[in-house]
Amino acid sequence: MTIIKHIIKKEFKQIFRNKGMLPIIFILPILQLVILSNAATYDIQNITFGYVDANNTSTSRGLIEKFEASNYFNVAHRFASENEASNAMQKGLVDVYLTLPTRFEQDLQKHQQAQLGVFIDAIDGAAAGVINVYVSQIIQQYNKHITPQLSQPRDALEKIHRIESIPLFWYNETLNYKTFMVPGILVLLVTMITLFLSGMNIVREKEIGTLEQINVTPIRKSHFIIGKLFPFWVLGMGLLTIGIVLAKVIFNVPMLGNLGLLYAYTAIYVLLILGIGLFISNFTETQQQAMFIAWFFMVIFILMSGLFTPIESMPKWAQTLTAFNPIKYYVEIIRMVMLKGSGFTDVLPQALKTLAYAIIMNGLAVWSYKKTT
Repeated sequence: MTIIKHIIKKEFKQIFRNKGMLPIIFILPILQLVILSNAATYDIQNITFGYVDANNTSTSRGLIEKFEASNYFNVAHRFASENEASNAMQKGLVDVYLTLPTRFEQDLQKHQQAQLGVFIDAIDGAAAGVINVYVSQIIQQYNKHITPQLSQPRDALEKIHRIESIPLFWYNETLNYKTFMVPGILVLLVTMITLFLSGMNIVREKEIGTLEQINVTPIRKSHFIIGKLFPFWVLGMGLLTIGIVLAKVIFNVPMLGNLGLLYAYTAIYVLLILGIGLFISNFTETQQQAMFIAWFFMVIFILMSGLFTPIESMPKWAQTLTAFNPIKYYVEIIRMVMLKGSGFTDVLPQALKTLAYAIIMNGLAVWSYKKTT
């Protein structure tokens, strides 16, 4: 135990002595959390909107005013014809334009319905889908407002039956996308920092030649590995603490669950990531090699974690592969605990899988580490 304490003390001194590593550990995660949480959003604003109003009545102008009042649209152009609007979209001057036919108001009065043309620039399919939802909501709200005013007196005698839904948004009442993204970004920071630093630390010993000196000492392999990785385990837990504080203070992310449960799972998760970093370092000779290999797996893990795209929308083979993705489990649990207030039994399946994964990876890492005497 004394040997392990000396190694841990030596590692902490080495970490804080490295002036280039300190910003990576403390400053970079804070900047990334603040910047990425504001940038990584599916909310679309400042949508350039145009329209072709062939009806030119108070009803058509009222609909356009609804778009002007929206925070999502910038009504910038009124076009004389559909060809002019189409050319403007082709040049990138508008993102969406609306066409109102000549008999728009008359059709609403006579038939209680009218057709509109909505043309959306769909080069970015995801953005086009969101824009379509925004446009549809404004049209539906205006339709509910204008239909009673245009109804004929005989129509007023008829009782209109409607089915109305009242949505209740659980766990994110304001539909704030940052509430959804901040916990996921926090997972990435804890993962990336601990993986990269642990992977490059032992490789650095190889590069400067001190690893061979340690290998010929009576220090046991287990003592060396524990002493090497424990400081980064502490740093990982510290990064979680910093991230939680920032998430609450800056983004006001709710903390409904037991933080002790979140820390307990993170302790297991960081152990898993350290095992992966050690395993990578055992098969690399330079820090650049360790960085490239770690980044290769990180990109795959991030894209298939469900952080940016739902796992349910992936092909079946990709969903099967996500079972081996540790980031997936951490993203699920941190959102469950922080946003839903999930308890121990709720996160137990993911925790058991992560624990098994950690035992396997650390076992492989220790087995693959060669200590020569």
